[in-house]
Amino acid sequence: EVKLVESGGGLVQAGGSLRLSCTASGFAFDGYAIGWLRQAPGKAREAVSCLSNFDKSTYYSDSVKGRFTISRDNAKNTVYLQMNELKPEDTATYYCATDTFCGDGMRYRGKGTLVTVSP
Repeated sequence: EVKLVESGGGLVQAGGSLRLSCTASGFAFDGYAIGWLRQAPGKAREAVSCLSNFDKSTYYSDSVKGRFTISRDNAKNTVYLQMNELKPEDTATYYCATDTFCGDGMRYRGKGTLVTVSP
């Protein structure tokens, strides 16, 4: 059974930083794409960042490029999202996700961790 458990969310002021972590189990961690989606209230789910296993590329949405950094530790089956220069519009529930390919439709997702950025 694929299991993804996120941690690290919370309340932060605009301009601050947070680091999200996701520990994975139940599948070959280094054999699939893994990344982060987010969904704000009333908005569609958005792919934020992803590490592709297919072509080893790294994806960032335009809205977070230059501020967020994704990384993985295969020895710990963990993926991280370092979020700097946070903005109120980054407020959302962040989900760790995995699938064969990166995208906002990644099928296997954790329960999410809430990030709230105050003005």
